[in-house]
Amino acid sequence: MTSYLIRNAQILGGPAQDVLIADGVIQQIGADLVADAEVEIDATGLIALPGLVDLHTHLREPGREDAETVLTGTQAAAMGGYTAVHAMANTFPVADTAGVVEQVWRLGKESGYCDVQPVGAVTVGLEGKKLAELGAMHESAAGVRVFSDDGKCVDDAVIMRRALEYVKAFDGVVAQHAQEPRLTEGAQMNEGRVSGELGLGGWPAVAEEAIIARDVLLAAHVGSRLHVCHVSTAGSVEIIRWAKAKGWNVTAEVTPHHLLLTDELVRSYDPAYKVNPPLRTAEDVQALRKALADGTIDAVATDHAPHPAEDKDCEWAVAAMGMVGLETALSVVQQAMVDTGLLNWEAVADRMSHRPARIGRLTGQGRPVSVGEPANLVLFDPAYRGTVNPESFATRSRNTPYKGLDLPGRVHATFLRGRATVLAGALVEPGEPA
Repeated sequence: MTSYLIRNAQILGGPAQDVLIADGVIQQIGADLVADAEVEIDATGLIALPGLVDLHTHLREPGREDAETVLTGTQAAAMGGYTAVHAMANTFPVADTAGVVEQVWRLGKESGYCDVQPVGAVTVGLEGKKLAELGAMHESAAGVRVFSDDGKCVDDAVIMRRALEYVKAFDGVVAQHAQEPRLTEGAQMNEGRVSGELGLGGWPAVAEEAIIARDVLLAAHVGSRLHVCHVSTAGSVEIIRWAKAKGWNVTAEVTPHHLLLTDELVRSYDPAYKVNPPLRTAEDVQALRKALADGTIDAVATDHAPHPAEDKDCEWAVAAMGMVGLETALSVVQQAMVDTGLLNWEAVADRMSHRPARIGRLTGQGRPVSVGEPANLVLFDPAYRGTVNPESFATRSRNTPYKGLDLPGRVHATFLRGRATVLAGALVEPGEPA
């Protein structure tokens, strides 16, 4: 394994220090290190962060390889600074058995660009009627701890209660896609002033908030862990804040796009802005930023949702919902949270690495940038500014809402247990010399 001496990196935004990586581990940290290393990297001006961990990634394989594969998705993850992703269960076939989650897990091992932790479905076929093989998926080689019907809501309260009770036995967590289905039938965008002016079916905030309110109560009742996916409204924030104040075991995530974009963009009728949950109001965006800053929302999760061109290059009403996000997440967080003074780089590491790893119970990920720790690292250039060009993406799909937008920051290098997956802003093929 190649050894690296990283010169003058600002660890979590602190003073410049050198970092020696060898044998997959951080061997030394200090000023003006004297060490033999095969590759020396000038990291002057670069921020060193622990490898990022995404709780919410759609890798689409098996079944929708036209949109993404585990290989292309993990390449996109590496380009975004991620060393671990949680692969959602809404594949074809659904990841509701030990066999399917093990397939995804093995594909992740073969890709080599980041760790892939499969998420198991809560219910068979994501149909919300019968619990899937939760125990078998946990006992499989994939060691599943996170379960979600994401893309659909577990709207049956009895099923949700049973799922929470079941995963408690092995310290699992149910990650809920909070969307009351009856309240969102035919919905196309956030319900509010803009939807009224455009004549598009509205997606009310209460459809999200009602499910979250029910589920935090259920989690408290059975004493289990609940994680709330892609929180998007100010009301949801208040419910989660209340639940945490009660001491209940509730965590939550927010997407980069909900931290930056609003429903005003839907006036363009560009399906790039069509997403589930929908883009909300500027007031919601501010509430989400504040909640991420004060820790009410635990993590940033991309909800990376690739779609082939034919599913997005069409009229709004029939376009698929979702956005790719792995390669732009850290830049969006810099613009929305760091450059606004709401988070420093140490807090970014907490929300995008430490806490997500803790929620997913990942070992070896989300660790401190310290001597003796696994060398899962990202070097990020916060001074860079560039225009988002989806044609340069590693992901197989191009459905980004940021096309043509100037964003700050760029990943310079990513290391997975000491092996460079990205160097000088470009992918490193497995086995390729540095």
